[in-house]
Amino acid sequence: MDRWAGRVALVTGASVGIGAAICRELVKHGMIVIGCARNDKQIEALSVELAGQAGSLVAFHCDLNDSDQIETLFATVREQFGGIDVCVNNAGLYFTGSLLNGDVEKWRTILNVNVLAVAHCAQLAIRSMRDRNVDEGQVINICSLSGHRVPPNPDVHFYAASKYAMTALTEGLRQELAAEPPTKIRVAQISPGLVQTEIAARAHNEPGRVMELGVEAKNIADAVLYILSTPPELQVHDILLRPTAQRT
Repeated sequence: MDRWAGRVALVTGASVGIGAAICRELVKHGMIVIGCARNDKQIEALSVELAGQAGSLVAFHCDLNDSDQIETLFATVREQFGGIDVCVNNAGLYFTGSLLNGDVEKWRTILNVNVLAVAHCAQLAIRSMRDRNVDEGQVINICSLSGHRVPPNPDVHFYAASKYAMTALTEGLRQELAAEPPTKIRVAQISPGLVQTEIAARAHNEPGRVMELGVEAKNIADAVLYILSTPPELQVHDILLRPTAQRT
């Protein structure tokens, strides 16, 4: 990880859960971390908590449902920090509702955040890396086991569809980068099963409740560190992980 010290990482959905855990670990390893979310106040509090670490955390407000805000975020980072070296597309959401009875507008929001924003951020991050001829860059998409199998739960079927789309995006980016002249820009994906975060509680309108059965958010952050620590000629494509007790 020493080679990443002093370089700039963007983490979306950085206010809580997996995103906050990733910010903590990257800051500890000396990176300048741009944490973005709709609730930037929580990121500001985390920044204060991490003061004195090798790196630093800077909070940005950004609603990934709005492509103009994404463009503004990248433009501001370019002006203030030069550009992005590592892009962690962590933000994601889902709403309850089956394919037969779900709310189409909620589906549209899921697609905007889980698919379109991921593609948009990856595109802008890679453009930033190319424009500056960086010696090494990395995109990491935080996907889900639901991007590899459809759980027998109607409430998450559309969410699974969005995560299957992310899996396709990750492979598409890999192919496009590999088809170019030799590059040290890589793309990887992490696909967790159940994680101790609030995403399910939010979907069920139970704020503050954390998934009890699940791996810790830090386990996902450790997987991010593993990807970054591998040599640039090695392509880590997808890491699947779940609690030992999870059956599906």
